[in-house]
This record gives sequence, C-alpha cells and structure tokens, in this order.
Amino acid sequence: MTATAVAGIGPSQQRLGRAAWQMMRPYRGKVSLAMVTVVGALATTLAGPALVEYLINRGLVHHHSMRVVDIAGGTYLAVAVASFAFTRWQTSLLSGTGELVLNDLRKRVFAHLLSQPMAFYDSESSGQLLSRMTADIDTLESLVQSGIGTFVMSVGLFFASVVVLIVISPLLFLATAACLVPIVVASAHYRTASTKAYRAVRLRIGETVSSLDEGLAGVRVIQAFRQEETVGEAFDRRNAEQLAAELHTVRLASVFFPKVEGTGVLATAAILLVGGLFVHLHLTSIGAVAAYVLYVGNLFNSIQSLSQLFDLLQSSGAALSTVVTLLDTEPTMTDPEDPLPLPDRGPLELADVHFAYDGERPVMSAVDLEIAAGEHVVLVGPTGAGKSTLAKLIGRLYDPARGAIRFGGVDLRCSSLAGLRRRIVIVPQEGFLFRGTVLDNVRIGRPGARETDVRQAVEALGLTDRFAELPDGLLTEVGERGSHLSAGERQLVSLVRAALTDPAVLVMDEATSSVDPGTERWVETALAKLTEGRTTITVAHRLTIAQRADRVALIDQGQVLEVGSHDELVASGGAYADLFAAWQGTAEPTG
Repeated sequence: MTATAVAGIGPSQQRLGRAAWQMMRPYRGKVSLAMVTVVGALATTLAGPALVEYLINRGLVHHHSMRVVDIAGGTYLAVAVASFAFTRWQTSLLSGTGELVLNDLRKRVFAHLLSQPMAFYDSESSGQLLSRMTADIDTLESLVQSGIGTFVMSVGLFFASVVVLIVISPLLFLATAACLVPIVVASAHYRTASTKAYRAVRLRIGETVSSLDEGLAGVRVIQAFRQEETVGEAFDRRNAEQLAAELHTVRLASVFFPKVEGTGVLATAAILLVGGLFVHLHLTSIGAVAAYVLYVGNLFNSIQSLSQLFDLLQSSGAALSTVVTLLDTEPTMTDPEDPLPLPDRGPLELADVHFAYDGERPVMSAVDLEIAAGEHVVLVGPTGAGKSTLAKLIGRLYDPARGAIRFGGVDLRCSSLAGLRRRIVIVPQEGFLFRGTVLDNVRIGRPGARETDVRQAVEALGLTDRFAELPDGLLTEVGERGSHLSAGERQLVSLVRAALTDPAVLVMDEATSSVDPGTERWVETALAKLTEGRTTITVAHRLTIAQRADRVALIDQGQVLEVGSHDELVASGGAYADLFAAWQGTAEPTG
C-alpha cells in the first residue's frame, strides 16, 4: 500500500462490508442480541404515533371517553420507558462489541506490519503506517463511541417509517416522497464528493504524522544544525495542506445539511396542508393525520440523524478503507507449505545471486560465494559496493531476485522464517534496544529464557564484570531506544542477545563501527568468544578485521571481485592490495 493507493479509490463498498463482517464474526452472538434490542427499540418507537391516533379518534373525536385517554396515555408512558430501556441496551451492546472489534483490529494491523519484509518498509512512509494505527483507528473509535447505535437505529427507523406511512395513506406518501427527492439527489452528490474529500484528508493526516515523526526522530540533528525554523516551515506546509483538505469537507457539509433540515420542515408543512384537505373531504381521520405527521417526524428525524452522522460515517469509511487496503497487502516473504528444516551446521552457498531494491536498479549481480562451516569471511569494499545488501540477503531480510542462497544444502526460501532466525542471526551496525531492562532486551534473542540462561550467555562472552558496572546490573532500565546506555553498551547487549540465540551463522554488519573507545576492548573480547566455532560473515571498513579473518571477499559494484586470505590477496597485487595500501596510508598517521 502506497500513498497513491490511499488517495485512490480504495476497496469497494462490498469489500469494506465483507471486511467489517469478518471482523465482527467472532462476536456474532453479541451482534444478534444487539439486533434484537434494535427491533425492540423500533417497535416501541413506532407504537407511539399509533397510540396517539387511537387516543384522538377513540378517546376525543368519536367517543369522548376519558377511560380511553387514560389507557392510551398510560400505555404510551410504558412504551416510552421500554423504548428508553431498549435504546440503552442496544447502545451498550453495539458500542461494547465495536470496542472489542477495534481492539482486535489494532492487534491485527500491528501483527500484519510486523509480518511484512524489509522491502515493504523501503517503499512505505513510517508516518503513513503510524497514521493507520492511530488516526484512522481513532476515527473508527469515534464512530463506535458516539455514532454506531444512532446509525443502526436511524437506518431501521427510516425504512420502518416508510413502510408504515405507505400503509397509513399511499396518497399522503406521494406528497412525502416528492419532498424526499431533493434529499436523495443531494445525498448522492454529497456522498461522491465527500468520499474523495475524506480520503484526501486521511492522506494529509498521514503526511502530517510522517513529518512530525521525522522531526521528533531527528531532533538532535535539527538542533545541532539550527534547522528548527526550516523544519518547522516544512511541518507548517503539511499542516496547511491538511487544514485545506479538512475545510473542503466542511464546505461540502455546510451545503448538504441545511438542505436536509429545510426539506424536513417543508415536508411537515405540506403534510399538514394535504392532510387537512383530506380530513375536510372525509378521506381520512384527524387521528390518522396526527399519527402521519408524527411518523413523518420520525422519518425526517432519522434522516437528520444520519445526515449529522454523515461526516463521521464518511470519515470512518475512508479510515476503514485505508486500513483494509493495508491488511490486503500480502507479505511477499512467507513460509512455504512444507518448510524444510535447516541443519544445525553446514556450509553457506550463494549461487548466481542477483538483487535490486526497486526491482529495476541492480545492486547485486551474479554473486557466487561459498563459505565453509565455521569459517570467518570478511566482506570489504568501497561505500555503496553492496556489502550490507549481501549481508541482508544472507540473513534473508530480502530474497534474491534470481539465484539462491543455501545453508547446509537447503535453499533459505524453503525453510521457515522462525527456523532460519534461529540458525542465522544478524548483529546490525547499531544495536536497537526497546524500553525495558537489559535483561528484557537480551531475552528477545530467545523468548522465555530464564534469567540464569541470560547470565550464562553474559559469562560466556566474558562480560559479567562489565554489566555489573551498570547501575542495576541486568535490571538496568535502558530507556527509549537504549538512550540510557552508550553506543558501545547497546552493542554489548546485542552481542549477548545473539549469544543467547546460539546461531550457526553470525552476520555482523559493521558491528564495531559505532563503538566508543572505552567499550571497544569489551566488544572485541565478546566478539572473539561469540564467533568461535561459528560461521561468521563480517561487513567491515577497518581492514584490521580482514587481517584476522580466514578469508576476505572484495565487493565492488554488486559483484565479488576477489576472494582469498588477506596475505594471498595482498600478494596478488590486485584490487584488494590497492585498497589495503590506501587504507594503511590513511590509518597509519592516526595511529
């Protein structure tokens, strides 16, 4: 789903209806009970005008019987109390069920986002995705809390009132129908225009949230380079675009709603005039005209309620459309029907691997590389050569466009993602930490691990003393994104996390590039212990790592140009030898 998809037509009304029904299916018992209360509320509402007709005709006009008046008045009071009870029960059931559905929807959307591969996030704005989870579902929440009961009741009352009016007097209904024509025409026009307008609003809200998210994420850079005014102006532009879209919906509503209200007043006046004439001609009774006027009032009250809800309904429909479009975006990386297990140990083979991020611009081309079990291979090359991309392909964050990557003879695409993540672990350039303690973040490597297992992993990497220096040891709160720890300490937590997973293959993408000098010794010690006996692929700029590796693969322009040990490649006098000589020339003066 892209921004263009959000702004476009989106799912059809039928698809939205099916999607809504699928969401409600687990609660169909509650929904059925709610429909019973709706029928009860409708029945008691419709009984009121009938009792008025009975009271006028039987109690006042023809028989002048106070007993009839008392009975009809008492019954009317009982019906009013019953209507109140049914309406309250119906609102409680519908709104309560709606909240349960939205709770499920939030969990479903979040799980769906987590199931998407990295390629999905390359083309999607994080702000738009955040808007789906917040602004769009909040709009649906507003409908559930304040509108769903009124909507259901109003729709039912509209159709029930039409049936009753036709039964009472087909001739009077013709006059009523004539007044309904302008509303039908105006509604059709408003529905078309407002649907486009509200979808545009959803898009603008997503862009505003995206701008806000980007500004908050980069606040340090913004303040460091005094860009507050520039970034603020960019946000103001987004905000102004959202305001313009919102005001367009207001202008549409300001034309439509007065038409509905004015038509209702005209309809009542017309019915009184025509009804009075019918009474004079003895074509109907006074009580029937009074009841008819009350039913017409019910009819136009339901239209008025629906028109007042129309803004919320249109906005909610646009919000549901964007959420359903997101949920309809199937993950491109899924488990096969019969996944093959990956072996505990084995060689890693890349055979004729091609890859392009956008499907057009090639990043990797015809890559062939074999890595023996337990071997340490370092990927080196100039910036933008494709080293990190190759590391992501090996960890199956992306799938190759052509060719295959095999571990122990099994194509990674033939295994389950869960099984693959246990065998191949990527340690990124900067260790990402979630809110919680150090212990919580290490356990991500193996959910359900005991604290003793975590402490054993820490001890295995020789980090017991280093973690003891933290304020509360393993129970130290790391803060948002690990802000309470240094970059080096965050990377140490990532290394322990990887050790707890106990993978067969370890992929390190510049894992030591952001480590502070005070922690570098601890990181190097931990890395030495973590990589011992494991197949290791390291993306590196500092060629001291290449000197200690079993083999070095030189990557340039998405291809493997040279493979061999450090000494072999230097002795050959090829591209790696030139790269190493250039690196020595820049490294020695700073040593």
